Amino acid sequence: MTAAPPGDRAGGIGAGPPERTAVAAGASTPPAPRTVARRLLRSPTFLVGAAVLVFWIVCAIFGYSIAPYSPTAISYSLHAVNAAPSAAHWFGTDPDGRDVLSRVLVGSRAILQVTPLATLLGTAAGTVLGLVMGYFGGLVDLVLGRLVDAVLALPLVIVAFLLIVALGASTLTLIVVIGAVFTPHIGRTVRSAVLGERELEYVATARLRGERAPYIMFVEILPNVLAPILVEFGVRLGYAVFTVATLSYLGFGIQPPTPDWGVDISANYIGLSSGYWWETLFPALAIASLVVSINLVSDAVEKVLAG
Repeated sequence: MTAAPPGDRAGGIGAGPPERTAVAAGASTPPAPRTVARRLLRSPTFLVGAAVLVFWIVCAIFGYSIAPYSPTAISYSLHAVNAAPSAAHWFGTDPDGRDVLSRVLVGSRAILQVTPLATLLGTAAGTVLGLVMGYFGGLVDLVLGRLVDAVLALPLVIVAFLLIVALGASTLTLIVVIGAVFTPHIGRTVRSAVLGERELEYVATARLRGERAPYIMFVEILPNVLAPILVEFGVRLGYAVFTVATLSYLGFGIQPPTPDWGVDISANYIGLSSGYWWETLFPALAIASLVVSINLVSDAVEKVLAG
């Protein structure tokens, strides 16, 4: 069902089945999927961000085949240790003689395995939380809202750090912890969208039909709040990359010897004082490029969905 046009709502139930809106009252109807795709393909911001993102996805999948050297092979030759960028090693080598370019290319795999799963987990849990808070309101919204506020008052990385210390560092723990930390942020966004939907006629009609709350929330309301959920997913995905890299830098994220950008920055930053800038610069640029590409894509999608 769809929300009835303003002129038909006065007729009530006797005037025929109400038509459900696709967005909250007062908002414009989101464009069709084909229209969204056409607009995105005409957006330079989206194309640049998508190109960089696809590059890193390809590296994550085929990194070991693309890398010119083994990212974990240690060389004990004095000439191979801390070697500056050259024709043989475009990004130089690290203190263990490992090729930095190879580690940067393969290092995308670990971070792109963790961040999408963590963001999906946080988005799913946050969507459920936001639907419950927004639909039921009252005491339920008040109690859950206070818990959400308490979590949001703490720095994201600090909360993740404390949870990992308590649970132990592992890839699974990293996914669960980041997903849990993102849940209240996404829940608040979904709640705001649901508050604009729950008073519309299609929700009232579903209640009069005797539909249960889970059906109304997940079948009636959820499709109409997908746009802000998708945008929030993109935003949180960028935060997840930064969070994983930060935790790895601190020693609580991806664990050595797995090639990882945050691990490499942490292991090699001391070399900056000795002039070995390439050992930290290129992993840092990789993190920055991935985060920026995700943000570019998210911004383009948000603008297109907003009409």
